Amino acid sequence: MLAQLSIRDIVLIDRLDLQLGSGLTVLTGETGAGKSILLDAFALALGARGDGSLVREGQPQGQITAAFDLPLKHPARQVAARHEIDVDGDLILRRVQVADGRTRAFINDQPVSLQVMREVGAALVEIHGQHDDRALVDPTMHRALIDAFGGLGDMVSLTRQAHGSWRQIANERQSEEERIARVRADGDYFRHAHAELSKLAAQPGEETDLAQRRSIMMQAEKVTSELRDAHEALAGDQAPGSMLATLLRRLERRAGQAPGLIEPSLVALGSAIDGLEAAAQVVEQALRDARFDPKDLERIEERLFALRAAARKHAVTVEDLPAVAAKFEADLAALDAGEVRLSALAKAEVEAEQAFRKAAEMLSAARLKAAAKLDKAVNGELAPLKLERAKFTTQIEADSKSVGPEGNDRVEFWVQTNPGTRAGPLMKVASGGELARFMLALKVALADRGSAPTLVFDEIDTGVGGAVADAIGQRLSRLAERVQVLAVTHAPQVAARASGHFRIAKDAMDRGKRVATRIAALDDAARREEIARMLSGATITDEARAAAGRLLAGTG
Repeated sequence: MLAQLSIRDIVLIDRLDLQLGSGLTVLTGETGAGKSILLDAFALALGARGDGSLVREGQPQGQITAAFDLPLKHPARQVAARHEIDVDGDLILRRVQVADGRTRAFINDQPVSLQVMREVGAALVEIHGQHDDRALVDPTMHRALIDAFGGLGDMVSLTRQAHGSWRQIANERQSEEERIARVRADGDYFRHAHAELSKLAAQPGEETDLAQRRSIMMQAEKVTSELRDAHEALAGDQAPGSMLATLLRRLERRAGQAPGLIEPSLVALGSAIDGLEAAAQVVEQALRDARFDPKDLERIEERLFALRAAARKHAVTVEDLPAVAAKFEADLAALDAGEVRLSALAKAEVEAEQAFRKAAEMLSAARLKAAAKLDKAVNGELAPLKLERAKFTTQIEADSKSVGPEGNDRVEFWVQTNPGTRAGPLMKVASGGELARFMLALKVALADRGSAPTLVFDEIDTGVGGAVADAIGQRLSRLAERVQVLAVTHAPQVAARASGHFRIAKDAMDRGKRVATRIAALDDAARREEIARMLSGATITDEARAAAGRLLAGTG
């Protein structure tokens, strides 16, 4: 609840501090005393649009501070915590309005945006008045009110979870579908390229080996004739080996005659003959090595051409062709696996959508039941509020094409102000006074369900007679048993039912040069005098005091 409200330098208020309690608190005072200013200032602390003209004349800035005492698990704390605001202790909203139009917002002394302040403020306070656009008459809020009234929080959570699962699977299916579409567009190319590379079957190191063999073959053609000549010279008919062998035999026959002279020559000639034979063998091996089938060279060159053409086609080296083939194989496998996964996701999406639709249908049925109970409860409150000919109905339309986390229902509160007239949306059909009373009836029916912890009613009793004013007071009092209620009122019947009473008045200051709004908490005697003033006007009579006493006694 709102525990304290402090206002500094806003319009006619120079300094104001209110300590507030639970139950029904009323603010009374003569017209123009500053009740609307106080509410406008309070609205600033909740995130309302600021204006430099609100700052008291001659002051550089104004400030409003609202302190709220809340349960630890109150939704407002959760909203604040979601924005990384320290929520220990009271929740304190502070708004600084500068005279040049600039404004600053703080929650628990942490700077925040106005959007955050509005979000937190909406969870703390509702302001209802004849023409107050902050009242909860927004159709987008009506569904949440029905859910709160019917206690449908668990069903809403299940529907929200089902919707989240459905959307997650649908997004996964869409992403997979788009990925497969991209791969499928290249699928024929992948298959052709994979088949081509598989047939080519490039091997690691193959290019280097083929290039070396090709180089040897091409060089062999150039040196074969020289090798043949060398072999002919070493082993042919004119080879020196046979002549040297003949000379060796002749010298061997003469060796006995002059061994000292012949032996060294025999050794030398034998070595020369052996060397010639060895050279001939080497040249003969070289000739054998140089022999190749020209078709082998042709095949090697064709293979090299094929490998290098494939490498150029795929913009890689020949050495990388096996990896490219493996990638195409993996892509094709992924395409096949993706088709299987896509089929599974499509099936899962249908099942998830069916689960959501079922949860939404059950929620819709529960909302219809809750709406019927709410309509009955609200209509039961209308007659005492001088709306006996009016009718309140909750319109629920299910649209299977328009779905969201909370289902597919569009909920809107409608009223018919008189029999025979056309029913329509609450905001469009009800007049200012009627709207305020409809909202009071709705709030009484909702009690503390779907409500902020603090409700403010701004002159909702304007233009009504004593019986209706008393009915309004009764309902505000009943509502205050569940939530904190602040009411700005001109009706003594409403004021008499309050548990707390403040009087707002203007005081002259600086010898009448300026005025300031003052507010005072009233004790029993002062309260009786104020209610007497409200009954009789400027001149308070003994009869008015007696009537005030009876009002207070009758509501005690």
